[in-house]
Amino acid sequence: MVSTLELAANAVMTLSIVLAGRNNVHSWWLGVVGCSMFAVLFYGVNLYADVALQVFFIITCLLGWWRWRRGDSGQQLPIRRVRVRVLLWLSAIALLATAGYGLLLQAYTNAYAPFIDSAVLAFSIVAQLLLMGRRIESWPFWLLVNSISVPLYLSRGLQLTALLYAAYWFNALASWWFWHRQMQSQQQLA
Repeated sequence: MVSTLELAANAVMTLSIVLAGRNNVHSWWLGVVGCSMFAVLFYGVNLYADVALQVFFIITCLLGWWRWRRGDSGQQLPIRRVRVRVLLWLSAIALLATAGYGLLLQAYTNAYAPFIDSAVLAFSIVAQLLLMGRRIESWPFWLLVNSISVPLYLSRGLQLTALLYAAYWFNALASWWFWHRQMQSQQQLA
């Protein structure tokens, strides 16, 4: 059965995620609200890496909101690309963090699926950092995170959350395309 908390958290985060995909600054404050609710929800089902991730998201949502509102020298923060070398480093760090945090959770907690949960944490951090900087490569990372999250959440009985993460997968794909078009428009105006 879907709890009221799960329903509310998913409703708020769906709006936040759709707005992020549409390059809308209001995504960030809604993210603070939704992530706070998800932290409580995930704690209740022993997904501790996801709880830590929600705390990270709350902090980065506040920073992202500030950064997107402040912009780039008075102008809107442009959508840009990340160098391949940086993406390789970020991916390697995320893999190491997945292994390290997974080992900690396995050794010291009753965490369910500690390595899968840690992968969601590590790669979400990379995706969120890229999103904060309006980097188009954030969307492939969100595709990966959503692909891992759906079976994890299903296995914990969070059917609504799993269903919405499946929808977020399609939103990430559409957002990647939308941001690519916006980036092309920016380049033509420059």
